[in-house]
Amino acid sequence: MPTDRRIVLFDLFGVIALHQRPGALAEMAARCNAPADAFAEAYWACRPPYDAAQQSAPEYWTAVLRWLSVPVDADTIEQLRLADIDSWSRVDGRMVAYAQSLRDFAEVALLSNIPSDHADSFVAAQPWLRNLDHVAFSGKISAAKPDPAAFHHCLAAMRAAPADFLFVDDREENVRAAQALGMNGHVFTEVDELAAAIDTWLPTGTA
Repeated sequence: MPTDRRIVLFDLFGVIALHQRPGALAEMAARCNAPADAFAEAYWACRPPYDAAQQSAPEYWTAVLRWLSVPVDADTIEQLRLADIDSWSRVDGRMVAYAQSLRDFAEVALLSNIPSDHADSFVAAQPWLRNLDHVAFSGKISAAKPDPAAFHHCLAAMRAAPADFLFVDDREENVRAAQALGMNGHVFTEVDELAAAIDTWLPTGTA
């Protein structure tokens, strides 16, 4: 049974944080003397196990380099790992402020597909994350959206019912997965549209 709780569950990249810095993959490709298109293909094709904590960073980058038939060495792996983390480090300041402001009216949580080492660096650089009611990273919970297990983690961790949540993500397949479990969902495009949706969803007089 749903309660009277209101929990806004945010995705991170493409919502509160910015997507990967433009040109970053081409720069990483150049570090290992690989064609940019082939590097991007390997980067994304090998990514799911890394995001879901089924591979360590060295295992992921080894898989990428082998896909490209590029020599594998520890120095190259570490350079790529650090460049990758840096490429995902930017946030949207307006969205950070908006998410924090919602805590006057609702609980605010985060569910992000992000490897464990990326998560550690992101939390260290973004102390506002520690003020949220719950933060779940795929690399820490061993489940990545749209896998229902990622959403079940949040339900259990927050001891809440699906109907208590409004899940906000820029990827429609992730929002649909949340809705299939009984959560409310919103496909994010920009902050003003989101604010209007949240104002409608919150009880009258709270926002």
